[in-house]
Amino acid sequence: MRKNWLFLILATIFVTVQYDSIAQTKKTQKYRNRANDPVSKLSDTRKLRWADDLVRQGSYFNAIDYYQQLKQDDERNPYLTYQLAYCYRVTRDYVPAAHYYGEAYALAKKVYPLAPFWEGLMLKQQGEYLAAIDAFNLFIADNKKTTASGGNNVNPDARIQNDQDRTVTAKSMKEMKKRALTEIEGCKMAINSIKTPEAVTIINAGPNVNTAYTELSPFPLGDTALLFSTMGRDAVMEANGYDKLKNREHFLVAQKQKNYVDSFQWPLVFYDGRFNDPTVHLGNGCISPGGDRFYFTRCSEGDTMMITCSIFCSKFGAQAWSTPELVGGNVNEPGSSNTMPFVAKVGKKEVLFFSSNRKLQSRGGYDIWYSIIDPRNGSYRRPQNAGKKINTTQDEITPYYDTRVGKLYFASNGLVSMGGFDIYSADGGPSRYINIKNLGYPINTSADELYYIKDPVGKPDAYVVSNRIGSYASKNPTCCNDIWRIQKEPNLVIIGKVLSKKTQELIPQSVVKMIDQKGEMNTFNSEDGNFTFNMSRGHSYVLTGDKQGYTSTRSSVSTMEIKRSDPDDTVFVNIYLDSIRNSFSVSNIYYDFDKATLRPESVASLDSVVHFLVDNPSISVEIYSFTDAKGKDEYNIALSQRRAQSVLDYLEKNGIARGRLTAKGFGSKNPAAPNAMDGKDNETGRQLNRRTEFRIISDIPTRRVIYNSAQKGDMNQQEKNLHVEPEADDEPAGPAKKTNNKEKDEDD
Repeated sequence: MRKNWLFLILATIFVTVQYDSIAQTKKTQKYRNRANDPVSKLSDTRKLRWADDLVRQGSYFNAIDYYQQLKQDDERNPYLTYQLAYCYRVTRDYVPAAHYYGEAYALAKKVYPLAPFWEGLMLKQQGEYLAAIDAFNLFIADNKKTTASGGNNVNPDARIQNDQDRTVTAKSMKEMKKRALTEIEGCKMAINSIKTPEAVTIINAGPNVNTAYTELSPFPLGDTALLFSTMGRDAVMEANGYDKLKNREHFLVAQKQKNYVDSFQWPLVFYDGRFNDPTVHLGNGCISPGGDRFYFTRCSEGDTMMITCSIFCSKFGAQAWSTPELVGGNVNEPGSSNTMPFVAKVGKKEVLFFSSNRKLQSRGGYDIWYSIIDPRNGSYRRPQNAGKKINTTQDEITPYYDTRVGKLYFASNGLVSMGGFDIYSADGGPSRYINIKNLGYPINTSADELYYIKDPVGKPDAYVVSNRIGSYASKNPTCCNDIWRIQKEPNLVIIGKVLSKKTQELIPQSVVKMIDQKGEMNTFNSEDGNFTFNMSRGHSYVLTGDKQGYTSTRSSVSTMEIKRSDPDDTVFVNIYLDSIRNSFSVSNIYYDFDKATLRPESVASLDSVVHFLVDNPSISVEIYSFTDAKGKDEYNIALSQRRAQSVLDYLEKNGIARGRLTAKGFGSKNPAAPNAMDGKDNETGRQLNRRTEFRIISDIPTRRVIYNSAQKGDMNQQEKNLHVEPEADDEPAGPAKKTNNKEKDEDD
């Protein structure tokens, strides 16, 4: 069975992407293994021609099987490697696609000069943004002087035109390098967007809507039902001469289940107007603002497996929908594909938005177009391009206009994006737009996002179509589009200041870290001492500051009890930084008599040390334990060493790296107070001398930034580059400053 993952979206651009062609599948479906498959027994030359013919037909999954067989016998063949990369890319299997593009480039740089670009794009669509940046930079660096065309001399007879790589000119290379810079910008934007997600939750619409096939074009019917198109179910028409809607995109409608948020019942065939037709693909249904017209797209396959789409409209009469007719006014320009209609009020005008790959006045690829509907007779004025603010040299598709806020929403792969297609908004319309905005994570991901549309009533929840991880899939995790539900969350924000503990003044040039209960961290580089974070429901956060030469306090914020129905909220916090002191004491660290075992009541005090070291990751400390003057020096030194070690063990057990800690026992050395006064025991002084202190021995700058998006490598790779400074001398610097912190030690 063949599937076009964007046949209603890009029509003639990406053809037969997800599933093998019907004709070819019929030839091969009974051959489930190489032993029984006659094609597998052909000579390599004939098998290669067969595989290339499958690519021409759009049967990419079958082609992959035969290219893999050929590659087993000829592992270093760059043509086979590149063909595999291409097939995996168009089937949206990003991981092997990136691998084979990199391998093809290593085997034949001059033949495939664009391979690093495609490798970078496939890495980007996996979410491997830093690796993608490296690949894009390699592409730019290695093609500074490229002026000639690419090609392949490995097997000229088998070579097919499947990519831009086959005809590379100086002009096209310049355009691709410009596009690579845009993709790099998108990678950097994505890294930052993931750190500060939008206040929404994204959930799959569920198995009653989505299948292992692709679902497209959601259109909410009020707040009770969802209209969409799919090939995922062999829906049967009633007895009217129609066959099953098998292998054709068709309309279904799913009612929402009562008392279950965003849960849908089993879908039924959309019988209104009897629009479904087993001979063509149907999708992109929408209803006019007045409810009297239904617009949709019909797409037909040509002899060359190309698909052409046209926009139709049906009017509701006294009792039923009229026979659909082609929309006039040159909306359906001959020789082009016209699809994805959406009708909305823009001011006082009713406007038909759509996407088209027509050539005249086009910016390139598919553009967003619009036609104003004449209120007098319902005719369509000559379509106009939505302009260069919206349209790029790549593709802009799936327009949706929200009259309530005066925004156009659309998908594009030519603007700065997190993945392939992202969703954007633009204020204005229908001809002029400002404030073009990427909707950000998690609405957009490293995958493709399409068909954004809001609920017509109530809270601003919405739908989006995406092939992100978590979609139902039959071939690979990202092969197929699902409909996803966007649930608006309360906007929860932290606004804070980094202040000096002594002066209460703002401390500039500091890094603020926010860590949740799972250990996931967001950072904010505060230039002036102010910072802002977005929060999500169901989290506990700890915020700390980080600046060389300072230690930080912590601030805790919890959103565990907040409900989705709660209003937006802002929390104001202060984080205090203090100049690093050489040493500090901690009270209430107790031991059993004549032992180094920590008593339970010591835990609270030691946990404060754990928090301090977690909040200040650049700091290393020495643990000093002391006794009073009673007993022999050798015994007291050994006892104090064991007690210092027990503190170290506790800290290490609670997550503090062993390399940051040193345990030292000093017995009765360096008393904090006299052990005796006027020839008598000074119980108060001896109690002060039985103590544990912590001396800060280093402040290592490389530990301060746990993850820096400007550096190469992921978090683990960057941590491997950290270095540790030498430890301090064995002896403490001198008598500890007088303190009111008291500790007990039973060595008397």
